[in-house]
Amino acid sequence: MKYTGVTARGIISPIFKQGDDLPKSVCESVLAAAKAEGYPIEDGDIIGITESVVARTQGNYATCEQIAKDIKNQFGGGTLGIVFPILSRNRFSILLKAIAMGCDKLIVQLSYPDDEVGNELVSYDQMDEHGVNPYSDSFTEEEFRKVFGSETLHPFTGVDYIDFYKSLGDHIEVVFSNDPAYILNYSKKVLCCDIHTRARTKRLLKRKGAEKVLGLDDILCQSVDGSGYNEDYGLLGSNMSTADKVKLFPREGHLVVEAVQKNLLEATGKTVEVLIYGDGCFKDPVGGIWELADPVVSPAHTKRLDGTPNELKMKYFADNELEGLSGVELNEAMKEKIRSKESDLVGNMAAQGTTPRRYSDLVGSLCDLVSGSGDRGTPVIHIKGYFTNYASS
Repeated sequence: MKYTGVTARGIISPIFKQGDDLPKSVCESVLAAAKAEGYPIEDGDIIGITESVVARTQGNYATCEQIAKDIKNQFGGGTLGIVFPILSRNRFSILLKAIAMGCDKLIVQLSYPDDEVGNELVSYDQMDEHGVNPYSDSFTEEEFRKVFGSETLHPFTGVDYIDFYKSLGDHIEVVFSNDPAYILNYSKKVLCCDIHTRARTKRLLKRKGAEKVLGLDDILCQSVDGSGYNEDYGLLGSNMSTADKVKLFPREGHLVVEAVQKNLLEATGKTVEVLIYGDGCFKDPVGGIWELADPVVSPAHTKRLDGTPNELKMKYFADNELEGLSGVELNEAMKEKIRSKESDLVGNMAAQGTTPRRYSDLVGSLCDLVSGSGDRGTPVIHIKGYFTNYASS
């Protein structure tokens, strides 16, 4: 009998650099850890690789000058408006610096009371106190400061993002509105900087008469003066590398996951699943920050990680149909329920509360939590037992 279900291990790996053979190094790290700590590599295991090391080994970088050139080429200089950037030193400040270099005047429209991923500019209590309606009220910076005060400090970082973003160019002006069309009062050329709502924002701006509308996903979709690029996501998923360079979201990830799967099959005879993961999709309950600042959790994964789980709710049966059973009899009856479950439980009461999110989102979020975002040194995650259930034991 098995006594554990899903287990996830952070695999201590080398510090990867541009040009390294990532699939080879990942396999070596996984094999060395399994041998040293005495656990097997089995069919159905999952290997997660953080997107950061994939992009780094690919050399998928771009400088501010290269980004600025693409901005200028696509918008033609003059006054540019950007809407709904997130409040982030790591994720957006260097992009703002580069965008400002590509135009003569830049109008930055911030959403409020927080950004798309929950970074707070002002609180809901402050809005209530001042009778502000975020669905209809728009502000210049002077008007915004008059209502909410001279300081708007981020609750975690202590940064005043209004002042910080303005400091990245002496031709930057900040306004505030949750209506994307408000930016058209300042410029008919607009760059949409939101992540998950970008398609709607683009559509609304075009409908309201914008002359040219692009998103971050339309910038650096191809190389500019030898830069890195991402044909699917452009600048989305990028973050700061140096004061003048960003690391882009990795490209051609399918080649990486397939190579790791193939190498481990050759080394062990076992078929493992492999994914590249970025931000997990979860929300901080204290600060209200939604973690997912990448365009997707997993930009590449092997085939078994497509789709969603098909699970029944054990407690539903334990409290209802199997309520009168206990001990071994209850265990065996529950296992039989699991073995005989329908192939598609969507809409079935037996699955209530299971929330069938995609495997790639669930597993990628688990990987992100295990690897952390700081100094653990475990950019590779080895997950066991993910495709098992109570009837497998």
